[in-house]
Amino acid sequence: MIEYRSAADGLVPSQLQGFFVGWPSPPSPERQLEILRGSYAVEVALDGEQVVGFATATSDGVLSAFIPLLEVLPEWQGRGIGTELMRRMFARLGALYMVDLCCDAELEPFYARLGMQILDRGMGIRNFAAAVLGTD
Repeated sequence: MIEYRSAADGLVPSQLQGFFVGWPSPPSPERQLEILRGSYAVEVALDGEQVVGFATATSDGVLSAFIPLLEVLPEWQGRGIGTELMRRMFARLGALYMVDLCCDAELEPFYARLGMQILDRGMGIRNFAAAVLGTD
């Protein structure tokens, strides 16, 4: 049975193996734990002691939030875990005016089913070395 938590308390890096599949420069489990602990909001899905998914948000806590990460282990995808993580995240961020995220085109239908709409433009910079090495 999947348990959902709204905090990263008690998690250790060894519970964060197998995420960021296909990323050109995935963060280490230690770095992932830093991300979870440093996020404005976090939702975690566990099967026993194994983390099987998580979502994170950054926010000013007043007007806007950005959801940079939704990760579900490949073998756990298709079971509604990502949907539940996002449902819980949207509930936490629901008082804010805007909640945005960026995703690959093939994920747009998933987020559209959750009530999100495609926005016209977005820009970004990717510093792949920072993800791996933890540099700024």
